[in-house]
Amino acid sequence: MRITQPAFAPGKNRLKAALHVHTTRSDGHGTPEEVLRLYASKGFDVVALTDHNVYNTENFAPETGLLVVPGMERNFEMPDSVWPICHTFHTVALGRSAERGNKFVHDQRFEFHGPVADQFALQPHLDEIHQAGNVTFLCHPEWSGTPARDFDRLQGHFGMEIWNSGCAMDNDQDTNAAYWDEILGQDKRWSGLAVDDGHPMIQHGNGWVVVNAEKNVDAVIDALEAGAFYSSCGPEIYNFYVEDGVAYIECSPCVMAGFAFSRKPSALTWDHENASVTSTHTHFTIPDSLKYVRGIVKDAQGRRAWTNPIWL
Repeated sequence: MRITQPAFAPGKNRLKAALHVHTTRSDGHGTPEEVLRLYASKGFDVVALTDHNVYNTENFAPETGLLVVPGMERNFEMPDSVWPICHTFHTVALGRSAERGNKFVHDQRFEFHGPVADQFALQPHLDEIHQAGNVTFLCHPEWSGTPARDFDRLQGHFGMEIWNSGCAMDNDQDTNAAYWDEILGQDKRWSGLAVDDGHPMIQHGNGWVVVNAEKNVDAVIDALEAGAFYSSCGPEIYNFYVEDGVAYIECSPCVMAGFAFSRKPSALTWDHENASVTSTHTHFTIPDSLKYVRGIVKDAQGRRAWTNPIWL
């Protein structure tokens, strides 16, 4: 029997999407028009303008043909988060259409509620976002100073960031799925997202997800919730599946391809002895004890791509 990760199911589009993007509507350097045109020039299909605590539904550059997904980034600080000490929960909210229950409107502002003591105090705020027809994912856990124990009881997120271009370029953090395997090892079926979180224009277009969906807001949100996407900073992944106890990944030319399946938060687990690696594909015989397996690819420039897990 073959189990194909939903990102690679046949019959739909492969949409290149930027899901965490800043403009001059908050603290970004480019106007919404400039940012959208830049993403269009880099071959993107979908962009969410997620400025801090201000909701966006507008396409400021409709001539680009981009699909703009409603969204924002919400900031929730913890009591000991006093710069340069960082201890914070940042959350991206992405909205469905109004017809599918999105209650937020364009330019709606969200005030700072004061510090939240911990993840349990954060949960009611997430619940409000979800009840308003939006889905959420956790932002830059390393930059935020939040190891997995700080957020592993949160309910309702569909995923977490595993690459963040801004944090990578500014702080050398959030570059390779920090804490994700610890979350997956606790049976939380969160997807992993590569995003830009760009503020300077140079940070836009360096990390993205490729979504298996029709090009409309609700189809994209449904696909994100289902984990029907993979994340990349450059390499392409063409297929990822498990068949008869063996995991397979097919990709663009690479210098490393393999599989992660460990809950260790500090390192990916690769099997160099049992995995047969070539430049465009690899396979791995799965031990019976594994709960999940996910694929990773790295190209000659050091850029990575990550699949979401197949649960076994």
